[in-house]
Amino acid sequence: MAALALAFSCVASAQTTTTTTTSSSSPSVIPYSAHGYLGINVGTPDYENGCGVGGFPCSDSTTSFNLYTGGMFNNYFGAEIGYVNFGKAKRGGGRTEAQGINLSLVGRVPVGPVHLFGKIGTTYGRTEVSASALSGIPTGKESGWEGSYGAGVGFDLSQRSTIVLEWARHELRFAGVGKREIDTTSIGYVHRF
Repeated sequence: MAALALAFSCVASAQTTTTTTTSSSSPSVIPYSAHGYLGINVGTPDYENGCGVGGFPCSDSTTSFNLYTGGMFNNYFGAEIGYVNFGKAKRGGGRTEAQGINLSLVGRVPVGPVHLFGKIGTTYGRTEVSASALSGIPTGKESGWEGSYGAGVGFDLSQRSTIVLEWARHELRFAGVGKREIDTTSIGYVHRF
């Protein structure tokens, strides 16, 4: 989280000290890119993990969020870095928590005030699972790099403001079961510098 805050402060500092040479160029924290942006998405996660046995309550988290910043290398390709939190899900008399740092390449196809986009990258995820011993669910902490990808559509409100609808899949490691997927469906706001 501290790294993300540092990235945001660097962007703000670059924004105030950079002289814009053209109206289409703007600072970005991504090296060799321009047309920087900040975004926040809020949505619902869907954990692939099972509920275990024993009649314990089981439910996914109701809210996930993603804070991110990025830049475009040209009108069609860019990169972004962000923090994603998948919330806390109830499983087997305990809870499952997941969060991570995501790095993605972004492809974008503008069609007037609408644009389609896709993302492919990796997430360094951290997970923690607690559960009743009677549930049969392995417990513990796990972390590591795994894949991620997603797609969405953006609706430009102005030259600097966009509303996005996005679906994403992140693969994360869970103690005792290995790699599992968490899907998110979200709505977000993107501000371009």
